[in-house]
Amino acid sequence: MQKLTATAVKQAKPKPKPYKLADGGGLYLHVKPNGKYWRYKYRFANKEKLLALGVYPDTSLADVRKLHQVARKNLANGIDPNARKQAERAAHQDALANSFEVIALEWLQKRGAKSEGGDKRLNRLLQKDLFPFIGKRPISKITSPDLLKTLRRIESRGAVDTAHRAKQIAAMVFRYAVATGRAERDPSVDLKGALAQPTKTHFKAITEPNEIAPLMVAIHDYQGSPAVMAALKLSPLLFCRPGELRHLEWKEVKFKETRIELPAEKMKMKEPHIIPLSTQAMEILEELHLITGRGEYVFPSARGASRPLSDNGVRTALRTLGYTNEQISPHGFRAMARTILDEVLNFPLDWIEHQLAHAVRDPNGRAYNRTKHLSQRQQMMQTWADYLDGLASGNNNVVPFRNGQHA
Repeated sequence: MQKLTATAVKQAKPKPKPYKLADGGGLYLHVKPNGKYWRYKYRFANKEKLLALGVYPDTSLADVRKLHQVARKNLANGIDPNARKQAERAAHQDALANSFEVIALEWLQKRGAKSEGGDKRLNRLLQKDLFPFIGKRPISKITSPDLLKTLRRIESRGAVDTAHRAKQIAAMVFRYAVATGRAERDPSVDLKGALAQPTKTHFKAITEPNEIAPLMVAIHDYQGSPAVMAALKLSPLLFCRPGELRHLEWKEVKFKETRIELPAEKMKMKEPHIIPLSTQAMEILEELHLITGRGEYVFPSARGASRPLSDNGVRTALRTLGYTNEQISPHGFRAMARTILDEVLNFPLDWIEHQLAHAVRDPNGRAYNRTKHLSQRQQMMQTWADYLDGLASGNNNVVPFRNGQHA
């Protein structure tokens, strides 16, 4: 039998009825009106069978002959080529279903949304730094060297902090795979010390009274959208985390009780939190309520009331005022408040830590109730607001806390 040539295969034209062009050994090209298909006809267990080997021109004559030889070798070894193909397809589908990417996306869904900015950074890290290199790999087959190679790519571009963050995220995905029975272990545990250590940085803050004074003057004089102006003024007064402030909803502002009540799901420590409101903070919120009070968010985005203020809103306002990233960040108001309340105004650290929503524990290791020291914290927040006003006006007569009372 004369074998096919690449030219003959290419020039084979469809006819009204399908026809076959044999290449020998049971291999043939099935020419149909809608295309050309490679087939291998063989017998197994005394039954005639047919194996699909591809579609021309995606599978060339040279390619199909290699596939044909593999199938004939399996047949000679007592393996049904069709059964082998189905097993390989099933294994491939199983690998895809248990790939790092699939499991990471499943973990993300189970994890749920946290914060707009943080979720975007997490997704960007996965899509840019992890999925392109280990995303399609079966998670149970990814080794410590495989993961390290991926992390080294990140590290090599100078993004040491991102490499460490990627390692942490990968570890959480691996642990989720272990918990759901799709991996035996987390290979990231073997990489301790393998990456360069990141340079320790801290949120920039201004903590000297003589430097806080001009900052407060600048904040009071800032002109911008009502939402940004209010967020900027409230940032030092409330000193909550920037994400907690941006995502604040009107239903969480309790005007009658003069406080904000944040639910556990919005808090870093997953505990509900109360922020007592000073008269200054109340005034800002009452004025803003006339403007944004019909919407969900206290500080709606300029792009639409259905989303909160961007995480760059307050940061950009500070830059407009002439303060650089090296001088202060929105998160830096927390460090500013903690330092002054402790070192200048002499409030008990226990009160301060509770107001910062840190994980404060009692001597028995139990978390304090969210209302712990609430009346004292209300007093502290009012004193803090008065102190900031005094700095801005240049006439600060606030007396430091002494002996359980504040004069």
